[in-house]
Amino acid sequence: MSNTERLVGLARRLPPVLAQVGVRLLRAARAPSAAARYLRDRRAYRRLPSAEPLRWRDAFPQLGDRLTTSPFDCHYFYQDVWAARHVAAYAPERHVDVGSRVDYVGFLTTICDVAFVDIRPLTAQLDRLESIEGSVLDMPFADHSVHSLSCLHVAEHIGLGRYGDPLDPLGTRRAAAELQRVLMPGGQLLFSLPVGQPRVCFNAHRIHDPHDVVEMFDELQLVEFSGVDDGGVFRRDRGLRELAYARYGCGMFRFIRAAAA
Repeated sequence: MSNTERLVGLARRLPPVLAQVGVRLLRAARAPSAAARYLRDRRAYRRLPSAEPLRWRDAFPQLGDRLTTSPFDCHYFYQDVWAARHVAAYAPERHVDVGSRVDYVGFLTTICDVAFVDIRPLTAQLDRLESIEGSVLDMPFADHSVHSLSCLHVAEHIGLGRYGDPLDPLGTRRAAAELQRVLMPGGQLLFSLPVGQPRVCFNAHRIHDPHDVVEMFDELQLVEFSGVDDGGVFRRDRGLRELAYARYGCGMFRFIRAAAA
């Protein structure tokens, strides 16, 4: 295990506020050496044959990108790929997403028409994308009317006031009930949130036991549980117990509503 991996593991075990402070202090400690390297590189570039004139008013120092590997957020990277593959395999004419990352929503337009529902309207103009101002607590769809639906790393925030939503300890459950309400028979719901030892990290998010998440969707059938563990390892078709005691895992749930008889 590398020193970096040990530091990441330690940070995951710290209280979130301490980990956040630690990251900021580490960046601050690295800033002087990064700034000195920037000045050296600038001087060296100016001396190169055919170098363009460099003006200080055009300077735009980027000091944190000299890394040994490409950085990524293991929750969002893996969940977006996981969900996009399921949407592609399902091949709906129209997919509805509620509040997920807008990059993921944009990429889905290469597969099908997409309706994006969020309390903060998406003003981007893109073919096959419809932005709908609305809440996961009160979606503008009739009961059992949506065939393909996703809500990724969203429901854990509901009721904490972070995005201007009303405070409500039952926010995640109310969001789950509304998602369940609109899913049609034979429809698929792709759902993700932080899983592990249940707690509230106010006002950032909640962390739920994956068994409790399944219980929230009592009308639906769980057909796949995948996820990311505390080590950042993604694996498909996990058992719920595998992430039930995680510190900050990411659970990815694929539900379907049984087709009408």
